[in-house]
Amino acid sequence: MDKILELTQKGNSLLKDSKFEDALAFFEQALLLNQNNPDLWNNKGVALRSLGRYEEAMECFNKSLEIEPRDKFAS
Repeated sequence: MDKILELTQKGNSLLKDSKFEDALAFFEQALLLNQNNPDLWNNKGVALRSLGRYEEAMECFNKSLEIEPRDKFAS
């Protein structure tokens, strides 16, 4: 399995379980492998927003939209 996909799936699973700090760590690991993936930035933003870190979350959402302006999944 692709390492980024594996990290993303683990992160998403942790998000669903409300383990936001742990999810964030997985999304950050995935971003180390590919910083040009808008979905990874969006996922990181969701985790940060869930932690109440709104300014950082907005930066991630903006980065996602910068990479893919028509990203319909950007939160």
